[in-house]
Formats: sequence, structure tokens, C-alpha cells
Amino acid sequence: MPSLPWPLPALLVWAAAWGVYTLAVAMGLGPVAALLLACALGVAGSLLAPNSWRRLIVAGGFPLSLAASGALTLAPAYWLLPLALLLLIYPLNAWRDAPLFPTPRDGLQGLGERAPLPPGACVLEAGCGVGDGLIALRQAYPEAELHGLEWSWPLRWLCALRCPWARVRRGDIWRADWSGYQMVYLFQRPESMGKAVDKARAELAPGAWLVSLEFPALNLEPDAVLERERTRTVWAYRAPFSLVASPDREPKTAR
Repeated sequence: MPSLPWPLPALLVWAAAWGVYTLAVAMGLGPVAALLLACALGVAGSLLAPNSWRRLIVAGGFPLSLAASGALTLAPAYWLLPLALLLLIYPLNAWRDAPLFPTPRDGLQGLGERAPLPPGACVLEAGCGVGDGLIALRQAYPEAELHGLEWSWPLRWLCALRCPWARVRRGDIWRADWSGYQMVYLFQRPESMGKAVDKARAELAPGAWLVSLEFPALNLEPDAVLERERTRTVWAYRAPFSLVASPDREPKTAR
């Protein structure tokens, strides 16, 4: 769905939510339960949207269209339930970060050779979502001690369920201490990469790695770059980091 042109993803999610709602009502489920079930599908579909506004549009389209249609008459308080569900998955301070977009299963293939770590090294995925990045990290570093940090507690719970071999906890990636990790991996937005670089420069010890999927740190020289066909570029930076002469230019690729 992320590859489809906008607004087709939103239309598909809205149609699916309406289908779930209609089926739930036909099966005798109560109207409030049917509303929550359909809204849950809408929120789940919004996880694939590329930015905050589109996530809100995808998640909010069904309850708004249901209210406008007049097909369901509820007390006003019940219409706050979809909003509560949305805030449960997307807490307010999580909207500033990247959308939930999974790391491809083979997206970090070869990283272990280009950015080597000793056995038992502590590796953090900052913003682990439902665990796809941790799965890819485990393939690249089978002997590492993997940690995940996620602000949304339902996503954190799903991640811990999928990755029982990792230490997954709920927390703010920008307030957490990165100093104890030999590698911090993230899949953020271009707008937040500067903040990640500042934090890594302040906290990561010499020899530790900052690894970013797809989006480079424009003010740092990469120590390794993995580029393969039909997959996203992986940028790896090793502390102490080397600053580029001009952060406006593209970083050199060190293959």
C-alpha cells in the first residue's frame, strides 16, 4: 500500500473500514463495538502513511464519514472513542517522529561486515515500532544484545511479542540515554536526522555506530554506505564523527 499513489491508500482503508463495520453490524455486533472495530482497522492502516497529516486523514476518514452519513446515532461522548483509539496508538509526542514504516527483512544485510561489532555488543533500535528493524538487526548481528525503544505502548507490546529475544521497553528516544550502546539504529525522517546527529555526537562513545536507513546525516561523513538494487540505502557513521565541510552538499559514499 505505501507504493500506491495518494489518495488511493486512504480510499482503500476507508472502504475496508466500512466493509468491516457493515459486516459487524450484520453479524449482530453492537453499534459501539462495530464502530471501534472499524476504527481500529483505520488506525492500523494509517500506520503505513508517510507523514502525520496523511496518518490523521487515513485514520479519521471512516468515523467522520459515518457521522456525516447519519447511519449511526450515538451520544456525543461515544464519538470520542475513535479519537481515544488514535491517541492510544499515536501519543501526542509521537507525531513529531517518523511514521511507522517497517525496515525490510533484508534491509540491513551486509551491515555486520561493514560496521563490525564484538559479540555481546548492545544495539538499540530507536523507535522500534512493531519490531521489523530488530528482526533485520538480528540477522546482521546474531550475537548482539538487541534493545528496542518505542513510545506507543500498544506498538511496544506488539514488538515485544514478535521479538522475545530482544529487550523492548517504552520510552522517548530523544530522552533516553544512548551512551551505553555500541550501535544506535533508526529509520527517521529527514527533518529529525539533525536532532539524531546532535544526540549521537553528545552521547555515543568512540567506536560506537549511528546507523540510518535511507536518510543520511548531511553534516557527517559516512564511514560505510550500503547500496543495493530494490532496497533502501543504509548510512553508517562511527564515533568520533567526521563533519563535512558544507552540510548543504551530499555526503560522500564510502563503499
